[in-house]
Amino acid sequence: MAGIIYIVGMGPGDKSMMTDQAIDAMENADVIVGYTVYVDLVKEHFPEKEFFTTPMRQEVERCRACYEFAKEGKTVAFICSGDAGVYGMAAPMYELLPEYVNADSDITEDNIVVIPGVTAAISGAAVLGAPINHDFCVISLSDLLTPWEVIEKRLKAAIMGDFAIALYNPSSKKRHDYLKKACEIMLEAGADENRACGYVENIGRAGTHSVTLKLGELKDAQVNMFTTVFIGNSKSEIINGKLVTKRGYQI
Repeated sequence: MAGIIYIVGMGPGDKSMMTDQAIDAMENADVIVGYTVYVDLVKEHFPEKEFFTTPMRQEVERCRACYEFAKEGKTVAFICSGDAGVYGMAAPMYELLPEYVNADSDITEDNIVVIPGVTAAISGAAVLGAPINHDFCVISLSDLLTPWEVIEKRLKAAIMGDFAIALYNPSSKKRHDYLKKACEIMLEAGADENRACGYVENIGRAGTHSVTLKLGELKDAQVNMFTTVFIGNSKSEIINGKLVTKRGYQI
């Protein structure tokens, strides 16, 4: 009989920020699969488990390994940072599912269980105050899988719709100026340079650091790949150092 594959959102990585459901999935698993950095974050809590890791850009290989372990009858915990359904591995696992359902195995859609986790938009918002307390959208600035032209359209549309915005993957060694480009696009789309913004580095991990500032200042901010950036809507304010997007109550 094929084993169950739990696709686990592990939040920022600290055990205190994982759901009981996520911890139970890892405790019940025969093997824990994931990106090397993420597995290193949980190894100390589950030292008796079998682990399988692959480096960055070998995501599909990771997915296939989960199916192969399940075919052997093993219970698998496939861990992802944040939430597995937000820039995570839930989608590619389901994309590959028909291949394994139609193969010589007893795997079905019932063998896949997605365990939700705390994504960076939520955990980062908690650090900053209430930046996404009204309608908001999440946009990744990584163009590894999405053309920059598409990202640019989404940034413009978010400003036109006056959404609060959470930006994932705002910078890397190869994309050191992408946040600056994104800010310039939003300013050109009509956002005021005084729009309230903020960012959080190393959410839920050692060295958590947060900053509130204006959009015009954010354009020149230096951030890294472990940072989540928040752009308020036109009504957002910085109140006593916290970024607040008002819900609309009369206060």
